[in-house]
Amino acid sequence: MKILSKASCFSRGQGSGTEVRRRVGFTLTEILLVLAILGVIAAMVVPQLLGRQKESLIRTTKISIKGFEDALKQYAIGHDGEYPTGTREEVIGMLVRPGNDRDGKPISAYLEKSPNDAWGQALFYEYPSSKIANGTKPAIWSAGPNKQSEDGSGDDVNNWTEGPK
Repeated sequence: MKILSKASCFSRGQGSGTEVRRRVGFTLTEILLVLAILGVIAAMVVPQLLGRQKESLIRTTKISIKGFEDALKQYAIGHDGEYPTGTREEVIGMLVRPGNDRDGKPISAYLEKSPNDAWGQALFYEYPSSKIANGTKPAIWSAGPNKQSEDGSGDDVNNWTEGPK
């Protein structure tokens, strides 16, 4: 049996003695057709995935806000129903490193670390709140997808409005 090089990729016909050229690879038309099909699929799927990603990040941020709110409620239970006041950094410091109780025993942390939104930005905190009508709970919000705080409005995600933004 004779081994043929790539340059001479021929095989014998069935007893006819003629050389028949074998087809190797794909034609340009076939490649373009496959690319067009992949383009159509991508055009249908990608916009749906991008919308879902934004929804997912907003849901994740709402969960972070809820966790922060729950830690604040636990703090209030141990402090005669009063939420902590001060700057965001001071309040987060009280929740992450609460110190000792009246007997000198260490208090376990209300939060493991500073709470962030899904975009990696720190959450905002205000108490007493000018944003919540009755002011009985603290206002917590994220700067949202644009990472620009609009005081809880615009695309910000907060704990005082309901429904998707």
